[in-house]
Amino acid sequence: MIKRALQLFITALLCAMSTGALAQPAYPDRPVRLLVPFAPGGGTDIVGRVVAQHMSGVLGQSVVVDNRPGAGGSLGEEMMARATPDGYTIGMVSGYGTNAAIYKLSYDQVNDIQAVIAIGDSGMIVALHPGVPVKSVQDFIAYAKANPGKLNYSSSGTGAITHLATELMNVMAGVRTTHIPFKGTGPALTALLSREVDFLFGSMPATLPHINGNRLRGLAVTTKNRLASLPNMPPLSEAVSGYQAVITYGLIGPKGLRADALRRWNTELNKFIESRDMKERLAKDGIEPVGGAPSVFQEVIRRDVEQWKRVVKEARLSFTS
Repeated sequence: MIKRALQLFITALLCAMSTGALAQPAYPDRPVRLLVPFAPGGGTDIVGRVVAQHMSGVLGQSVVVDNRPGAGGSLGEEMMARATPDGYTIGMVSGYGTNAAIYKLSYDQVNDIQAVIAIGDSGMIVALHPGVPVKSVQDFIAYAKANPGKLNYSSSGTGAITHLATELMNVMAGVRTTHIPFKGTGPALTALLSREVDFLFGSMPATLPHINGNRLRGLAVTTKNRLASLPNMPPLSEAVSGYQAVITYGLIGPKGLRADALRRWNTELNKFIESRDMKERLAKDGIEPVGGAPSVFQEVIRRDVEQWKRVVKEARLSFTS
């Protein structure tokens, strides 16, 4: 009897130890890193910090923004794809899908990540330094044609959507401008404000304040139609027929992201996107809310990767900077 009781006790103890080892603590039980693949001050960073502040409150743990710029965002994206899928590293991205069009990446932009949620869609603003002698998008195209290679533009990095969107305009409009890459829209804007460059295709959240403050001149938006928040700014397509370039802001995690973390981030951010405060904030920054299930953003990513690969191939674009 004693021997049998001892065996049962040992068996129960081993089962309890095994169950305890396998059980995951409730998510989250420590701070979460929000990885942003661009320098501070750009649209991705601005939206990311709004998300981080909100999620810190609802999760009861700090969500810390970690900027990892470089190679048009691909360095930070690779860190995201290679992260442990435990829910403690989440990535804030925008214009995701362009890097696969020009780089041989060590990760698959579609299959090595887990989409979490699409925050919103936005275009870019064609912004000029006030010293450039043009007042309209038609004047800009005419000036660029008359002065091939003279106009310099900054971007958030080689391969980033701000780069490819500008090159697409060059091809479609039949103009030639000179690319100077930076590690994010923040540094790219600083270069424009100091007249190191003449123009850029800037993200709405980062560029609008400088246009509203008359430090830069806004010429056009890259969306197909005029935006409700910028009714007086024409789409670039009015001068370059058929042109369109859209940025989707969203969150991703590594493939195999733990289910409770994915569910928590998606649920809480869907509620946040639907709130009046967030809708007003997004509208102010020229962003239209999206939201929805992770599969919605996963499909956007798949579509954008295919689209930009096709654009680069069909336009025969090559990149040396």
